[in-house]
Amino acid sequence: MPDEDNNTNPKMLVLYNIGITLYYVLVYVASLYKNKAKLWIKGRRLQQVQPLKSSIWFHFASLGEFEQGRPVLEAVKHEYPQHAIVITFFSPSGYEARKNTPLANAVYYLPLDRAANAQKFISAINPVMAIFTKYEYWYHFFNQLHKQHVPLYIISGIFRPGQVFFKWYGGLHRKMLKLVTWFFVQDIPSKHLLHNVGITNVTISGDTRFDRVWANAQQPKELPEIAAFKNGQKLFIAGSTWPADEKLIAGLITQHPDWKFIIAPHEIGEDKVSRLVNILPKETTLRFSQISHLNPDSYRDHVSHLIIDNIGMLSSLYQYADIAYIGGGFGAGIHNTLEAAAFGMPVIFGPKYDKFKEARDLVELKGGFSIDSQDKLNAVAGLLMNDEDTRHASAVIAKNYVEQNIGATEAIRKYIKERH
Repeated sequence: MPDEDNNTNPKMLVLYNIGITLYYVLVYVASLYKNKAKLWIKGRRLQQVQPLKSSIWFHFASLGEFEQGRPVLEAVKHEYPQHAIVITFFSPSGYEARKNTPLANAVYYLPLDRAANAQKFISAINPVMAIFTKYEYWYHFFNQLHKQHVPLYIISGIFRPGQVFFKWYGGLHRKMLKLVTWFFVQDIPSKHLLHNVGITNVTISGDTRFDRVWANAQQPKELPEIAAFKNGQKLFIAGSTWPADEKLIAGLITQHPDWKFIIAPHEIGEDKVSRLVNILPKETTLRFSQISHLNPDSYRDHVSHLIIDNIGMLSSLYQYADIAYIGGGFGAGIHNTLEAAAFGMPVIFGPKYDKFKEARDLVELKGGFSIDSQDKLNAVAGLLMNDEDTRHASAVIAKNYVEQNIGATEAIRKYIKERH
């Protein structure tokens, strides 16, 4: 590795700082007309960090990473009750959903990654350790933790050759890697990539999401309205969907009148839900908010399509499904396939899944199926819906895959316990 990796390149640091400032400016401009950006700016501007004698700091990019790291958070909280738990989020979708979680003593937006902000924040919360989940790498926060001799752990880390860490111009980002006390990565390729840039403080522990979804599947929250809606029929659930997914599901619905369908869109603004309502059969479609106060006898025989117009039900919804479709695969990437797989069912998703190891594994094992068009969805879903033996075989594969990959949380807990 080039010598400059051992010291911070001043020019690269200047560019990094400029990039951080430019990002802030762009979000600020977006906040003038986008609510999510407005929350991002306002939340950071108004928050006041309360001083603590000691804490354990968990950082998550967003809500998905929170759920991914939650088993470790719960284990560490139980193991070290003498320390306060501080959680930070980068994204409003994580902060707004979990700002009142009982798992933490304090929840904040991560301040903008500037040297002064990092020094002020870390000095205020006095962490005895910091635990970041999967993707988040911030130079000034990492550097300040290092200066204050605070151990920094990355859990459920995963690396790909195309990332900046492994490019000729990635010296500053490789320096960030060198500031991490220990990496707990998901797979062997990630460990090899780190070894290739001189990072050997690595354990292959797996992905803590398996522990989270498996625990959820063992004791899911019962949803009597959904049980009444299903009414003993076969149920297809499409979760975390976007418009491109919903268009395909609408096309599939017309071919399977003997199945019931639930669609839980990723965004539940009125405009999004109304658009979804308009592409589904009106006489057989209701929103969850419409049935939640009704007697099931008034709708279950003639309502076959249900739209979930709230947040927080999806992880429990899957217990009632026979097949799941996971949204996002026609955009930036698919959402959580493991939540559904843990309950034992085939999972279907769009074409953009290459960045997700669990999706690649499920496709290879034939517990998951990727589609890229209406015709492909019709064929794949049709086979699973019409052939019970095929559906059952895929369901068993999916559930076994999750069960065989639990254990990352315990490996991380043991390692940390031995050193603290």
